[in-house]
Amino acid sequence: MTDCNLSVQSLSEWFATPQGSYVLAREQKYFDHTVSDIFGYNAVQLGLHGHDFLLRNRIPLRFSGGNKAGNTVRMICTELPFGCDSIDLVLMPHVLEFSENPHQVLREVERVMMPEGNLIISGFNPRSLWGLKRSVGGMRKTLGGLRRTVAGKQGYPWSGNFIALPRLKDWLALLGFEVVGGRFAVYAPPFQQSKWLERCAFMESAGDRWWAVSGGVYFVHAVKRVPGMRLIKPQWNEGLVRKLMPAAPKVNNRITQRNNNIQ
Repeated sequence: MTDCNLSVQSLSEWFATPQGSYVLAREQKYFDHTVSDIFGYNAVQLGLHGHDFLLRNRIPLRFSGGNKAGNTVRMICTELPFGCDSIDLVLMPHVLEFSENPHQVLREVERVMMPEGNLIISGFNPRSLWGLKRSVGGMRKTLGGLRRTVAGKQGYPWSGNFIALPRLKDWLALLGFEVVGGRFAVYAPPFQQSKWLERCAFMESAGDRWWAVSGGVYFVHAVKRVPGMRLIKPQWNEGLVRKLMPAAPKVNNRITQRNNNIQ
């Protein structure tokens, strides 16, 4: 059974490390900026309930969802306990890469979202230095007989299934979402010490210009589009219309000429 907080619990602990804090600061900044201009009646954050990414949003009802204590609503992401077309804003910080069935999670999110509702997703980018670290760690893990020091499961967030951004966009398009915004962040290498991360902080501003798609984290802002009704106009027979329309009265040319002379 898939839930949206099973892996997030350990991910929350990783966010408390220097490496995780560096990522968290940039994620909080993006969410604060993006959600401040989104309005509606109901907003939910799936996963990471210990970090309020809806803090700057002004929707009246804001809550977190997950199956762990501390969430406003206890639930699993593959079976959301909300009615269809009932949620205006859904935040999914690192839910999909730690889900056993990310497709089903997205289908459930699409079901409960209002038409023109907003969906914001954050995820780790496999095509980055952070994705490379995960791949190298996985390769070392396969050599368990030779490298006993790395035997066992990788730690967080490296144990997640990083989803490439083009693939995620394809999934969203199939569900009727339109990507309207987003960006990359966390261009610094995945150092574990704060001093090295801060020394590479200059890469954040340079990354958008020089290697814009290589940030360690991506954000996707999508809107649920629902095809609207189109008014079908009848094809009138112009010849028939002319026969049915009353003829215009004839104008007395003498009266018209006299009126022109008065003017």
